[in-house]
Amino acid sequence: MSKLKELKSIYKLGAFEHELVRFQELGSISCSAGTYPVHGFSIGSQKPESPVLGVFGGVHGLERVGTHVTITFLQHVIERLNWDKDFIRFLEDFRIVSIPLINPGGMAMLKRSNPNNVDLMRNAPIEAEGVKPWQLFSGQSISPKLMWYRGNQDKLEKENQILVKFVQEEILSSRFAMSIDIHSGFGLQDRLWYPYAKTDQAFPYEQIVKNFEKSLARTYPYHIYKIEKQSDSYKIHGDIWDYLFDLHYNNRNDNYYIPWTLELGSWRWVKKNPMQLFSVLGLFNPVEQHRYNRIMRRHILLLSHYYRIVNNYDALI
Repeated sequence: MSKLKELKSIYKLGAFEHELVRFQELGSISCSAGTYPVHGFSIGSQKPESPVLGVFGGVHGLERVGTHVTITFLQHVIERLNWDKDFIRFLEDFRIVSIPLINPGGMAMLKRSNPNNVDLMRNAPIEAEGVKPWQLFSGQSISPKLMWYRGNQDKLEKENQILVKFVQEEILSSRFAMSIDIHSGFGLQDRLWYPYAKTDQAFPYEQIVKNFEKSLARTYPYHIYKIEKQSDSYKIHGDIWDYLFDLHYNNRNDNYYIPWTLELGSWRWVKKNPMQLFSVLGLFNPVEQHRYNRIMRRHILLLSHYYRIVNNYDALI
């Protein structure tokens, strides 16, 4: 049995019995610290074409806060199934899906990468435009001993294989879907990134993104998020969400899918508490309890807005 407290929270959520909740083990990851399962949730409609919101966390093992925000959101969703009849009716035609912890091996080993030292966000077979050779943070193939190692470009790492299969089965057949992958470790402000990470070229669904931005600003006029294309901050090779978007876009019918990344502005936590720099987890996670509590409650409104606007996607297209 895993010693990861995050997995214990996931098991607890998975034990909830309701006809709208499906919980399954998608695969397992073995490493020197043990063998760890990767779990998926599918909550709501089983009709493939239903609108979908996907919420993901734990791609980088040191960024525990992304998994914690995802689990907190799932707790919110599942608790409402106990008493909210309107929400239950809503989920009869809508689906919320999630992998809360994509990289359990990396998290157990206190590694940003997976157990093979591969950065899962730089592992897909995609080459970014205009990246200089010295920009190792954009993804490098020099050595697995250095950060941001891309791995074998001819084969996705097992964690990414699990993720891609899950997204294909649960999201890509939807008539309208969005997903949000939660990270930390960059910047002073919480950012909502949309594709592309690989290029400065215009994103095909730029107008939908702008309409989403307007809907968020008008619904929550004092929200904290900076919305931008990921390449506005930096470009990377091998972004798995660029890969999944292209996979869908190149085979689309009249369906829409937009993957987002929520990048929590963790430098702000370090600025307020510089001693966090002396902890391997300190750069990526809130250490002070009051700050952690604020992060856990802050993003429920955002994720709730996502599933409401996705269900009302006519307002966006």
